[in-house]
Amino acid sequence: MTRMEKVLYTARTLTQGGRDGVSRSSDGRLDIILSPPGSAGTGTNPEQLFAAGWSACFIGALGKVAARRQVKLPPDVAVEAEVDLGTTDGAFLLQARLTVRLPGIDPELGRALLEDAHQTCPYSKATRGNIDVTLTLA
Repeated sequence: MTRMEKVLYTARTLTQGGRDGVSRSSDGRLDIILSPPGSAGTGTNPEQLFAAGWSACFIGALGKVAARRQVKLPPDVAVEAEVDLGTTDGAFLLQARLTVRLPGIDPELGRALLEDAHQTCPYSKATRGNIDVTLTLA
């Protein structure tokens, strides 16, 4: 495990009630109702939050690796993240698919940027070897 040398930011939340509860950040910028995946509840669920966080982080990683290669990313870069919650042998698991749109970027370069970003993104690092992840260039 790699030890962190410098903390850049710490997110703090308090969640009560689990999947049928609420979650609030310490700075008040996040204040959401939670509901189980697929339910008729009015809130979001942890899998949606994870997908949103990972896709946003992945776009940031794409920006970093593109800058290193002196490549200008298009303004309409997008990442569609799909996070599945499922079971195997009674144990709960996640798996994910990231579909990346890089309009105007040569497909070969785009695939290289995806792979570099997947090595750079903290979410990708955290999930590596833990869940099945599929990367696709759309």
